[in-house]
Amino acid sequence: MKKIVLTGGGTAGHVTPNLALIPKLQDDGWEVSYIGAADSAEQELISKVSGVHFYTISVGKLRRYFDWKNFSDPFRVLRGIRQATGIIRSVKPNVVFSKGGFVSVPVVYGAKLNGVPVVIHESDMTPGLANKLCAPIAKVECCTFPEAIQYTNGKGIHTGTPIRPEILSGSRKDGLRRFGFNESLPVLMVVGGSSGAQAINQAIWKALPQLLETFQILHLVGKGNVNDSYTGTDQYVQCEYLNEEMADAYACSDIIVSRAGANVLCEILAARKPALLIPYPKSASRGDQILNAESFRARGLSHVLMQEDMTPETLTDAIVKLYHERGTLYEAMDNEPTANGIDAVLEQIYKYAKP
Repeated sequence: MKKIVLTGGGTAGHVTPNLALIPKLQDDGWEVSYIGAADSAEQELISKVSGVHFYTISVGKLRRYFDWKNFSDPFRVLRGIRQATGIIRSVKPNVVFSKGGFVSVPVVYGAKLNGVPVVIHESDMTPGLANKLCAPIAKVECCTFPEAIQYTNGKGIHTGTPIRPEILSGSRKDGLRRFGFNESLPVLMVVGGSSGAQAINQAIWKALPQLLETFQILHLVGKGNVNDSYTGTDQYVQCEYLNEEMADAYACSDIIVSRAGANVLCEILAARKPALLIPYPKSASRGDQILNAESFRARGLSHVLMQEDMTPETLTDAIVKLYHERGTLYEAMDNEPTANGIDAVLEQIYKYAKP
């Protein structure tokens, strides 16, 4: 039986692509282990998956800015490398697959010390610091975006991002019934998300009177962000977040408004949904969402509205325009070969795994 160690964590975005790979790996007869941090997003998510051995290591954050912890965290990273080296020596995997995040660095270096090949995946247009440190060791760097290949020193291949199959298994009929919608008006899903997307939430609330003339609206506002002023509004449903209901939400939605994180973009593409992307402004991030959104716009896969240009009026106009022009986006999405990257990523893992 072949063995694989998966790693990646810190946020759910570094874990969900691994979750998409695990069932296929297990179906193909692989023994799957996961190395992550204790009391982390990856431990919480992976603990729900049967048949996966989870190991914890010490983790230190890698920062580009001054923080007193910068003096102690390198020692945590070194301890993590020693721990990962011992785990990999014990497990004896044929390959290590890294999705990124700070926890991945000790694992990748532990793999190198054991002579185990490494495959890494980069979700964004430009690599994060963890993947920059891991790239020299990797055999290949799988990329969500074709433009990202230029940053991989000849190691990149465009694979897309692995998407959990269940996210695409929803029913439009069940979604309409679940959220109390009908076939009389199209459904707009707004993925407002966490507190960082409050700008979208506020603009949607101010634009509701105009938008509800044309759409039924499913609004994912983020945890703790439900606005009681709009509870019970006809044709408008607020949810903090969705879990297993997300598949039906995608299925019943006609168009989507969303931030431009790589994972949600790949889900939108795989679900074949026309989208208006509103990336985080550069003042609030390293600018990766802006690059992600521009890639999708350049490939004809979405429309984009910059947050600094967003008002209730411009948002309404952009949503209506998206709906009227959705046909051209369908054509581009149908011609996109890497909507779901499971098979493409597994091909690289299987290619570089030791016999």
